[in-house]
Amino acid sequence: MAPTLHLIYASPPVRAVLMTAKAIGLTLKENEINLFGGDHMKPEFLKLNPQHTVPTLVDDDGFAIWDSHAIITYLVSKYAKNDALYPQDVKKRAVVDQRLHFESGTVFVRLLKITRPILFEGKTTIDPKDRDNILEAYGFLDVFLNGKQWVAGDFISVADYSLVSSISSLNVLIPIDAQKYPNVVAWLKRIEAHY
Repeated sequence: MAPTLHLIYASPPVRAVLMTAKAIGLTLKENEINLFGGDHMKPEFLKLNPQHTVPTLVDDDGFAIWDSHAIITYLVSKYAKNDALYPQDVKKRAVVDQRLHFESGTVFVRLLKITRPILFEGKTTIDPKDRDNILEAYGFLDVFLNGKQWVAGDFISVADYSLVSSISSLNVLIPIDAQKYPNVVAWLKRIEAHY
């Protein structure tokens, strides 16, 4: 039996999980949650995930885990044929983990700051300070990619899947300037061709 992924397709973290599953050849049972209808607040969902967030993964043995970063590292650790996407080498893994934390603590937080007012408050403009924060994140990522093919070095990892899900969403809202962030633009093209 396949693990079940509770999701909404528009979510960048969900896309990171779906990309990771595809990369390791794992078929997930997908259960779309109606967040606007309150499915995530129903007792049966709260029992799985008291934070009532998506994505939430329930493995075939009933083990439940949420947060895309925890899910993707779990899936690779349990189901991948090798450790290529999440290396056992402690130094390589530390860099992957740092990039995952960069995505969750910097990039995704800044994405939410822009998208929540658009989605839930009808806001139609982006605050200049929020725009500057996104440009700063693009700048950090551009430095990480300097001289490298992928965000953690010379190998594609779960950090690439995690970051591309948020960066590609941000690129729609605040386009990435190829002159200022050439490494990010080149990386996006590589990951699109790879995926």
